[in-house]
Amino acid sequence: MSIFGKFKKFINRLVWDRSCWRTGLTRTLRTIHAVFRDLTQGQLSLQAMSLVYTTLLSLVPLLAVSFSMLKGLGVHNQIEPLMLNFLAPLGEKGVEITARVIGFVENVNVGVLGSLGLIFLLYTVISLIYKVETVFNFTWHVEQPPPFVQRFSEYLSVIFIGPMLMFSALGTTASVMSTAFFQKLVAIQPFAWLVESTTNLLPYLFIIGAFTFVYVFVPNTRVRFRSALLGAVVAGGLWQTIGWGFAVFIVSSTQYAAVYSGLAILIIFMIWLYLAWLILLVGSSIAFYHQHPEYLNLCQHDQAISNRLKERLALLSMYLIAKNHFQGGSIWSAENLAKHLNVPTEILKQVLTAFEQRGLLIRTRGEIPIYVPARAPETIQLKEILDIIRMTEENRYFNVTELPGDDRVEQLINDINLATEQVLKERSLRNLVLDGIEPKKTNH
Repeated sequence: MSIFGKFKKFINRLVWDRSCWRTGLTRTLRTIHAVFRDLTQGQLSLQAMSLVYTTLLSLVPLLAVSFSMLKGLGVHNQIEPLMLNFLAPLGEKGVEITARVIGFVENVNVGVLGSLGLIFLLYTVISLIYKVETVFNFTWHVEQPPPFVQRFSEYLSVIFIGPMLMFSALGTTASVMSTAFFQKLVAIQPFAWLVESTTNLLPYLFIIGAFTFVYVFVPNTRVRFRSALLGAVVAGGLWQTIGWGFAVFIVSSTQYAAVYSGLAILIIFMIWLYLAWLILLVGSSIAFYHQHPEYLNLCQHDQAISNRLKERLALLSMYLIAKNHFQGGSIWSAENLAKHLNVPTEILKQVLTAFEQRGLLIRTRGEIPIYVPARAPETIQLKEILDIIRMTEENRYFNVTELPGDDRVEQLINDINLATEQVLKERSLRNLVLDGIEPKKTNH
């Protein structure tokens, strides 16, 4: 075996063998492995690239709309310092890009655009927000988007209310810090040291706070604050570290201007946008794996499972849902059930959806749908459960009837089905919950 093969085998044993390390360290290593896998397989990098393209198209319209809203509050001049802070790693080129973008924004006159121009302007801005939401939903494995009315109201809030609240908070903070009382307080120790330390940490806290807000509110799913904060702390550290490294790169990359001439500033800006979105998505991925550790059990990103595992999941999920029906206790949503069974929610939803389509389960209406039996458990046969899950992925275009027949194989399959029927007989889901199934005694 080559050195690389031995090293890969050692890493796999380190990550996937529970006997090697404590569970906490194993989980951390698996999280790093999962994020690195998503990066190398193009999951995160492709999403970041698509966001760069959308950002370039929507940046000026977004700032123009925000500029128009903030002008009424008299805080529109705060946009330029924020852009300078965001583009600080670009050095002098960041100042040049900021000046050009602000110049474009100031030249946009919303009043003379007309109805069609204003609609196109808002469409461009909404497309950016929609793309960001789509990417975060992909990272969080969210399949169903929110209703259109809810999304539209949220987009309007982000466009109009969000900038006003943010800059109002910044303006209030600046006003408080400039008061005579605050200045006198700063002159007293240890308040002076405390204010100085807070001021130095403020950029980091602002980035972590902004990232946490994005991770909590953008995905169309419930995100725990602790998971969002963990992802934000890691992403904030990466932001400062990579920003410093990128600034050093810009200083030592004068050959880019010679090669690309006037396009150099655009290319450098696109690279920084890509890194910025990638850092944000890495933090979101860390938050996801922290909240859903069951996804760390998959050594590969492919979530296909064996038929044996699918049948066991089917029986376990139906058993737990029926047990709650008879005895009460846990209320089983797809997420809660997946956590209890320690499987990814997407895999379990394949099983639950199959039962829902065949009339064994129904979902309650509500913010968090709950699964309950669609029929009385005594009318649901265990054989029916197994038959449904075995036919889950079949359709009218490709099923067992499309395969060539053979008498010997058909006889064997019939024998297997007959043996299954004899074992299960008339056992229902009610028998499984209330009576149980006596295991067969075997002689050793």
